[in-house]
Amino acid sequence: MGGEDIRALLSSVRYEVLPAKATEDKVLAHVPHDVVVTVTASPVKGLEPTLDLATRLATRGYRVVPHVPARLLRDDAHLKDVVDRLRETGIDDLFVPAGDADPPAGAYDGALPVLRRLSELGSPFAHVGITGYPESHPLIHDDLTIQAMWDKQVHATYIASNLCFDPRVLGDWIGRIRRREVTLPVHVGVAGPVQRAKLLSMAAKIGVGESTRFLTKHASWFLRFAAPGGYSPERLLARSAEALTAPSAGVAGLHLFTFNQIAETERWRCALLDRLGS
Repeated sequence: MGGEDIRALLSSVRYEVLPAKATEDKVLAHVPHDVVVTVTASPVKGLEPTLDLATRLATRGYRVVPHVPARLLRDDAHLKDVVDRLRETGIDDLFVPAGDADPPAGAYDGALPVLRRLSELGSPFAHVGITGYPESHPLIHDDLTIQAMWDKQVHATYIASNLCFDPRVLGDWIGRIRRREVTLPVHVGVAGPVQRAKLLSMAAKIGVGESTRFLTKHASWFLRFAAPGGYSPERLLARSAEALTAPSAGVAGLHLFTFNQIAETERWRCALLDRLGS
């Protein structure tokens, strides 16, 4: 594995968490303050749990990135309220996906109009993230998702990619977006050391988190977690190392989907950093 380069990626990580009852305690107990924490939002629970958890973690000294799906925003006034609330807490990074709410809560049916509105508001956040799809989106053609990134990049500062389990697909996708002159740095989405039983338990308890919803749309991925030796984040990184660490790739770090297995994810990361260091 490209030791020093992979160490750099593992040292520049974002942990995606779901705003469940115990999430704050898990983050406080297990996540160091140099790890960025991103907080998902769901169409069933709405934005409030996300905003509440994000602001609480920010007051505890974490760099927090709330997910604000476009389709959960009612109107411009709602967006302005969200912006003001987050900025009051010192949050300077926002992730804006389209979201899964169907129908949308208001006038925004995709991320681009929200991104444009944020620009009109004077770009209140220093960092704004948009979604990338290395694996095909279940509803949108690959070429359209790449075109959408190109359209959005003037309003954004980085891409956080969704999950990918195939090193070849991941490398090909990075090459394609660069050839299409999408120049934003990429935080590559990787599932942490997920135990299938705990993932299924989390899905049953929450059932609405964007990460869980994404997995349920790709049922075959559960088999990757269940099969003996099926999925290993370390193996994925080893096989993707060349594509992820090439200077032309523009990979800024890893976006680790924890599925709220936060302690397990941090233990795995620290152990791998130790092994690479030795």
